[in-house]
Amino acid sequence: MIRHLKLGASVSLITLILLSLAWEAVLAPFKPGGSLLMLKAVPLLLPLFGILGGKRYTYKWASMFILIYFTEGVVRAWSDIGLSAKLAMLEVLLTVVFFICAIFYARLSRRNI
Repeated sequence: MIRHLKLGASVSLITLILLSLAWEAVLAPFKPGGSLLMLKAVPLLLPLFGILGGKRYTYKWASMFILIYFTEGVVRAWSDIGLSAKLAMLEVLLTVVFFICAIFYARLSRRNI
């Protein structure tokens, strides 16, 4: 079970990084020709190695950190139109998957004292 949660968190985080880059660079940039909003993917690199390494502490703080991207996805799904709104819904889905996997991983991997 813990392996599946780690895999789910890892895949959703990597996919979210790639989505953020593709969204703002090519698929539906804020400005034609690309946008500096693609830099929003950079903070997602902070928890990446801890998540891939299975560090419980990283899962705990990243589960709260990811809510920033959830909020952005909800706002843009509501306010954008066309492809950008669909990409925002995908962002929401990926953040929810990451959040669920991260909190259950942190809970199930704790040591009983």
